[in-house]
Order: sequence, then C-alpha cells, then structure tokens
Amino acid sequence: MTAAPPPAVALRPPDRVMRLARLGSLHQCRLSFMRILTRRMAREGWRFARPVFDFDTRGVGHAVYTAQTPDRTYSLVAFGHDLPPEMRSDRVIATAWDATFTLFDGVPAPADIERLSGNVPRQEAGRVDERSLSLSRANRSARLWDRVVSTLADGRQPDAGQIAEVGYLMRTTAVYGSGKFGAADYDTIADRPEMRAPFQAEMLSVYLTRVYQRDLVNHMARARGGHRAVPLEPGIARQLGIGNSTGLGLGPFIVNHPLLFNNWIAAREEAIARVRAVDRAAAAEIALFRNVLARSSALVARWRSAHPIQQARLADLRADLAALAERLNGDDLTGPRPWNRLVEWSEAALSLEGQELLASLILEPYGALVDDLADRMGDTDPDAFRIDGSMTVSRARALIEDTYGWALNLDWDAPEHCARAWYVSAEKLEPRVGERFEEPIADYELPLAPGRDAAAAHAALADWRDDAPLAEFLLRHPEHRFAIRRAQIAARAPYAEIRDNTIAADMLPIDLLRAKLAFFGATQFDPRSDRWVRICMYGGAPYPEELNAGNADLWVYPEVAP
Repeated sequence: MTAAPPPAVALRPPDRVMRLARLGSLHQCRLSFMRILTRRMAREGWRFARPVFDFDTRGVGHAVYTAQTPDRTYSLVAFGHDLPPEMRSDRVIATAWDATFTLFDGVPAPADIERLSGNVPRQEAGRVDERSLSLSRANRSARLWDRVVSTLADGRQPDAGQIAEVGYLMRTTAVYGSGKFGAADYDTIADRPEMRAPFQAEMLSVYLTRVYQRDLVNHMARARGGHRAVPLEPGIARQLGIGNSTGLGLGPFIVNHPLLFNNWIAAREEAIARVRAVDRAAAAEIALFRNVLARSSALVARWRSAHPIQQARLADLRADLAALAERLNGDDLTGPRPWNRLVEWSEAALSLEGQELLASLILEPYGALVDDLADRMGDTDPDAFRIDGSMTVSRARALIEDTYGWALNLDWDAPEHCARAWYVSAEKLEPRVGERFEEPIADYELPLAPGRDAAAAHAALADWRDDAPLAEFLLRHPEHRFAIRRAQIAARAPYAEIRDNTIAADMLPIDLLRAKLAFFGATQFDPRSDRWVRICMYGGAPYPEELNAGNADLWVYPEVAP
C-alpha cells in the first residue's frame, strides 16, 4: 500500500538538473532498475531453479536457469565456451566469448536449446526469435578467474582483498534487447507488470548471469581439485558482481530517447520532492538514513579510479561526506522538514557528487512514499513523436526558447562550440566522438546536437509570420522536423533535454554514460578515459536461494560495524 504524499515541494528545475556535470554525478537510488527488480522478486516470491547444468572440465557446455513469477517463467540459457586467451576481447566487434546467453520467454524445450546453440554463441552473426528477450555475452576476468579456480581446487578461499579490488569474475561486453537480432520487441512485453519498469529483462539476465558465474567457478574447481575442492564461501560470493565495460553507445541512447529519459529523471525528482516535503521524520526513518549514510561512506571509501577526473570527484565526495557527518553531529533531524533543510544546505556546501548522493540517500527510509514511481519510468506514450502541425510558428518559437534558451546565444560556428561530432565507426561498428576540425567525419555526423539544431530551427522560424501553422513551415523546411519534434516533446516532458552542448570542445561523454548507468544501479564508476567506464552490477546482492524481503533492497550498501 502506497502512503499518501506529503504537501508538495517544488521539483528542481530542468535548467539545474539537466546539466551534463550534474547528470555525470548521479548515484544509484531506490528507483534504480536493479533494485526495482530485486524488490519485486522478493515481494512476489519468485521461485528459481537450475534444471540444466551440463559442463565439462573446461567449462564448455550449457545451463538453464529459471525464474518463475506469479504469472509466467523466464529462463536464462547459458552457453560456456573454451576461449583461447588471445581471442578474449571486450570490444563490441569481438566474435567469440567465454560465455553467451539469452533470456528466454518460458522454459526452453530440447529443440529450443538445439536451435539456440547454433545462434546464441554467434551473437550478432546469429539470429534468435521472439521467444528471446535479450542476447548477451561475457568474458572471464583475466586477473581473477584462473586464480580463484585454482585456490578453490586446493581447498582454500580466494583472497578477500583481491576479490574486493576486482569485484567480479565475469564481465559482460553487451546485453542486447528490444528487438535486436530477432529478439522480441519491448512492446510485446511492456504490459507485463514485471517488465513495466525499464530494462527489467536485461536486469534479470544479468542477475542470473551472476548465478552462472558462481556456479561455473565452483564446478571447474571441483573438476580440478576433486575431493580437496571447496565452493566459494557465501559471504565472498555475495561480494562478487558482474563487471561491465561501457563505451559511447550509451550517449546516443539518452539523446535518442528524450521521453524515456525524461521519465527516469522526472520520477527521481518527484521522489526527492516528496521526501523533502516530509514535515517530521520518525525516529526509525532517521536511524535508517544514518545507517545507509554510514554504509554509503564505506562504499565510497572502497571506490578507486585511475582516471584523474574521477579521482578529483572522489576527493570532493569524501570531503562532502566529512562535511555532512559534521553537519549531522549538530542536527538530530527531528525539526520541521529535516530533509528539505538538509538538501538546501547541501546546495551551498557540497559538490555536485555530494549533492546527488545525498539526494539519493534521503529516499531510502521512504519506500512506501516513493517506490510507486517505478511504474512511471517506462516510455508509454505512443503519440509523443507525432508532430503537431497545427501549432503556430509563434508557439513553436516559444517552446524552443523555453527549452533551448541556453543554445540561442551561442555562436555555433565558433570552433569551441562545435568541436566534436558523433558518428558510427565503420571499422568498429560503435558510436564515436571525433574532432570535427581534425578528422574527416563531418559528412557522417549523427544528429546528436539538439541544442545546435534547435538554434537553427529558431533562426529559420524568425522570418515566418506568427500565426502561420508549423505544417506550412515544415513543408518548406523539412530539415527542421527533428528539432521541432524534440521541442514539442520537451513541452510535455520538461526533463527530456540535456541543457548543455553535446558537441562542445569541453564536453565529457562519460557524463552521459554515468547518468544512464546510475539508473541501472551501477556503483563505483571507474572511467578509463573520458569515453568509456568500468562498473560492477549486483555486487553485494543476495543470490536466489537467499533472497527475501529483508535483504532485497539495501544490498547495494556494504554492511558496517555498529
């Protein structure tokens, strides 16, 4: 049962929220997609099984893991391969992997397994059908896999420090869904309650991949060590997540899905506003906040990055946490609107990293108040991309000025404002950001500069009479349909547009990646450049046999001594 929201506090305005630096400082929260899934699995009592697990001593074979919901069953079909080290690559264009997977709608029959075995290991080169909801692959950690297998085979547990340093035994290189390579389009499952929140099929696939990771390393240790072998101790296994290396493909996703991204941000902003409006915090709510703050501080203390940008942000964040602790020493949070006061203080006292971490943490005691927002985060408006041609030119100008005012006074011919261009590499088949004036890429540029395009549309509208219908303008200037459509979407979805220049010389692509990955629920972001980042997913989460209402949510924060 959802509690009635308290009196309103205004949502933070898009001009503040939708800046790249702030989006690049987001942290996971109660509305992150992994936590939405684990809460649902525990609440509904999903049942898990492993009906098939057939592997040789090298880890070659296949397995089936089933997740039974109240209404249907999903199955992760996993194929293990004997991949030579020289073929192991995290690049999207790789052609072989240590493991390949599909999330199957239902329970696969032997004929389905046979068909999938000829296609899933080939990934992009194969084809699945509408019974597959996702397609993915993973590689073993070069640093840890063989070391952990050997240690367990000798009857010993792996070094906890090494486990903490790496955080995973396998890392995914892609998790595809939504119609790719023959898989089911999202529209076919969008009306299912368990799939209504974004990326739930993909999150389930990764959750079950983590179980496969644990089971396979135990199997290979037994095969090598016989009676001397021991399985991973549950506490150590629980600390292992699934690694991921994510590049520039996430940047175009955010820009190309404005309504969906709006729904993510709007849900989080509504949750923050609801909690800020709480008039008095109960003792249990204050205690829970202080507990997750201590646990989050422990997580930040473990967070390491080799990249100077993230190192500087981490230094700021640790200073922020010290300042927050000092603030809380003099505030017992029992006064009126304690969370609103704390957020207002943070806006002047903390860096963007600290502000956004605090905004996430104040949600933790208020699941009954905010968790219902998860069902609003999907893209459920099929008419959003239809242009209203009856709108007047004057109204269209006003929409552009409201959303893209920041862009209208920029000189878009100045090199610093258009230094970058997004394109797809023909060799690597991946999105890239290049230097417009140093590389011959302008002819291949993707439409990923909404601010520049809106400014051009606004300039073209200047010579048209105010009451002219947009349809007339667009018949004459179809090149501006893209910008007009986005302006109309932003009018109904205020967080749809990034209020910054996505092709500027100082633009950091990792800010876009961080924003999306935070909503996934990733932690301990480790940029390897300004264009790709390593993360870990489900580290600390309970395994299916452990999952219950008591551990299904706050697993993201490490336990600390009282």
